Amino acid sequence: MDICTRRAYDDIADNDGYRVLIDRLWPRGVAKEDLELDEWCKDIAPSEDLRKWFDHDPEKWDDFQKRYRKELDSNEVCEALIGHARKGRVTLIYGAKDEDHNNAIVLRDYLKEKLG
Repeated sequence: MDICTRRAYDDIADNDGYRVLIDRLWPRGVAKEDLELDEWCKDIAPSEDLRKWFDHDPEKWDDFQKRYRKELDSNEVCEALIGHARKGRVTLIYGAKDEDHNNAIVLRDYLKEKLG
């Protein structure tokens, strides 16, 4: 039961396991075949309104986490990702430049809590 994160622009690792893109928008400049995804899960991404409001502003990080977690509470896709994580490593792929303030971090922590 391992959930990790990786930027879409990083090299693919042999031990990434189940690779899922968790952004609503495709990462700029990345060819679909280069990501070697198992799934593109747009529905797990923050809502369009939340994404635009946050705009990767670290000042809004705490509020963003709360709001995104609230959206995740009613998102059925989380259960599918938890199911994959029970079988092996899941790598959440994201496109944001900021590696410390992005939806993948929130989702990873949220899923780990749900896994218990």
